[in-house]
Amino acid sequence: MRLLIAGGGGFRVPLIYRALVSGPFSGLVTELVLHDVDPARLDAVTAVLRSMPTGQGAHLQVDATTDLSAALPGTSMVFAAIRPGGTAGRVADEKVAQDLGLLGQETTGAGGISYALRTIPHMVDLARLMRERCPGAWLVNFTNPAGMVTEALRPVLGNRVIGICDSAGGLVQRAARAAGVALPAGRLDGVGYYGLNHLGWLYRLESGGRDLLPGLLADAAALQSFEEGRLFPQPFLAGLGLLPNEYLYYYYQGEAARQAMQAMAGTRGQTIHSQQQELYPRLAAAGPDAYRLWEAARRSREEGYLAEARGAGERRSEEDLAGGGYERVALAAMRALAGGGGTQLVLNTVNALPAAPAPGRAGATPSPPQPAIPGLPADAVVEVPCTVTEAGAVPLPQQTPAEPQLGLLLRVKEVERLVVVAAGAGNREAAVEAFARHPLVDSADLAVKLMAGYERAFPDLGKMWEGGGR
Repeated sequence: MRLLIAGGGGFRVPLIYRALVSGPFSGLVTELVLHDVDPARLDAVTAVLRSMPTGQGAHLQVDATTDLSAALPGTSMVFAAIRPGGTAGRVADEKVAQDLGLLGQETTGAGGISYALRTIPHMVDLARLMRERCPGAWLVNFTNPAGMVTEALRPVLGNRVIGICDSAGGLVQRAARAAGVALPAGRLDGVGYYGLNHLGWLYRLESGGRDLLPGLLADAAALQSFEEGRLFPQPFLAGLGLLPNEYLYYYYQGEAARQAMQAMAGTRGQTIHSQQQELYPRLAAAGPDAYRLWEAARRSREEGYLAEARGAGERRSEEDLAGGGYERVALAAMRALAGGGGTQLVLNTVNALPAAPAPGRAGATPSPPQPAIPGLPADAVVEVPCTVTEAGAVPLPQQTPAEPQLGLLLRVKEVERLVVVAAGAGNREAAVEAFARHPLVDSADLAVKLMAGYERAFPDLGKMWEGGGR
């Protein structure tokens, strides 16, 4: 099978390659194509791949190209992880919001809206090109904000696009380990999780027909053994009765997060931008040491994740880093989509259960699809446990979220849909309304200032409004 990675000069690409040439995914892909608009980044990443430990990857052909149109024919699977504007764009996404006294985070709040506005048009172009050059291929989307991007692509690719994120799946695995639950490989039948990308909750964790989540939420010591359990006070979790995704920290403890970010010497984006500006030229010139340099940088980058929620000197543990992994989620999905056997994963897909057969005579109109997460539109993209086969990703039915959670989900989904309209139709008013409606902005005045700030930082936004979309 031929796999193309759009954004092939990305920092995480060696993780995908490493998983492809060792362990359960070895042999799944016979040809790997890396595409990026920046040839220098491609040179750096291919140097890392060439310098991986002896014996890895000898059977896997790797090609690198800046010509996407020529790379797509013959491709069965496309992974997309692009970042228009690079890490410098991320710095602006965070700083414009932070300079207005708001949360400065790349996917949550104002920064996530800016990121999506810039990214969706490029991803739609990719999807249209796929439909023309490799119409039978699947698109597995890593590109953030994953839920919004995936929703914007469904009109082009239908069910042949799914979004992935390691955050929710990692939460499930870490919580199960802390509760002493051994989840069957590739099965999530006893897991209850509902949400949107970077906005979800674990509400059930069954073993032997018994829900162990209440006991875990009451066990302060067990909660301290993994990252999500440490992010929130134990009495708060016990009262909530749910285990939030780590990104809920920005909603439940937003002021503490904002103040911690303001006190830092630089934003997370600035740290990563400085690291990569220095690292990539060294990787390209490092020869046999490129992999070692990359691995050291990866560890440093992972340990600094969500630093605003931790005390001075506190770092993520090996247990925190385990259980997720974009590459493992993506490759498990790819194997199932390619006919390698069904599996269950938490994914971003449409909130529609399979249609029930129409009652009565043959040929009757089937009943409208029912939502997997009751209370949310059936045609909305949500993040939910799914069964994945070669036919695609089908969500598993979940319980109705309680009013506080459902209200937040509905409001953020409204924001996401405004952003999709703004990016797709070049509708500036929809973009301003999205900023104003987001719970972490919640201000028409700040929305106008945010829009002006992002237009100064990204002149192409103004061109998008003038052109009425792409």
